[in-house]
Amino acid sequence: MSTHLPPGHPTIPSRRIGVLLVNLGTPDATDYWSMRRYLKEFLSDRRVIEENRVKWWLVLNLIILTFRPGRKGRDYDKIWNRERNESFLKTITRSQSDKLGAALARDPRLLVDWAMRYGNPSIRSRLDAMQAAGCDRILIVPLYPQYAAATTATVNDKAFEALAAMRWQPAVRTAAAYYDEPVYIEALATSVEESLAKLPFKPEVIIASFHGMPEEYLEKGDPYFCQCHVTARLLRERLKLDDKQLMLTFQSRFGPAEWLKPYTDVTVKALAERGVKNLAVITPGFSSDCLETLEEIAMENADIFRAAGGENFAAIPCLNDGIPGMKVIEDVVARELKGWI
Repeated sequence: MSTHLPPGHPTIPSRRIGVLLVNLGTPDATDYWSMRRYLKEFLSDRRVIEENRVKWWLVLNLIILTFRPGRKGRDYDKIWNRERNESFLKTITRSQSDKLGAALARDPRLLVDWAMRYGNPSIRSRLDAMQAAGCDRILIVPLYPQYAAATTATVNDKAFEALAAMRWQPAVRTAAAYYDEPVYIEALATSVEESLAKLPFKPEVIIASFHGMPEEYLEKGDPYFCQCHVTARLLRERLKLDDKQLMLTFQSRFGPAEWLKPYTDVTVKALAERGVKNLAVITPGFSSDCLETLEEIAMENADIFRAAGGENFAAIPCLNDGIPGMKVIEDVVARELKGWI
């Protein structure tokens, strides 16, 4: 029996291990059609919107995608990274990937890359590139501290969809949520302490604002709400604050359904109306600054606070690609790569 392989047979590249960081997504530009493409991909995801499909198709295509792209494009334009002509979420996620790659460079087998669930670079494109580079094992790291089906699960769904199209599949791991990891809580606490020390005022209240979701998702068994509360409790304990000094709220509600409460904007307005003059907001559920932190919190909610009688408002930056934030990502990756390296 001949052992000769046919011409053009696939060769076996050197075995490598890929680490793919994934964040939510970003439009390619702020114009109407770029925003429309992005919003259509995002709002067509059945993990994000669990409405009746026929009803939602009509609402999305006849109403939302007609009016929302222009409004959201103007919001993105306020916080656009004009130097790179991209969103800051893309800028920061790329930097997180670069810094993680540098930290792991001591092991030549490791290849670090990044992707977006919605928009570019896509998960499929980066998984294909990793496989072509010889990665037979890939760790997918959704950059969400708290698990939600609409964030973490949809990243994994898209990765598995890409794997389904591959003849030669790499082995894949997906990183678990890290909402209660000591290194994450310490990084948040350090960020708060350092940011407060730089302010020209002392906040009477700190709000920890997490992205919201419909209450129905919690009732269906999503652990996100509970994990947010665990993060807030551990952060309070570390900072020695009570639940009146560090409050938990949920932002970014969308549509007529009831969402997780208390709402951030309603709370901000109520605090100002009852006489709170100095307020700081942190966003522990976001691994990097984005539209929801730079525009919704730092601009929109700051205006709400001051219009209701508040005076000093501070939006504390996310962990981003700073030293504490990178320690969190490195810790998660090291935890999940055990047994592979």
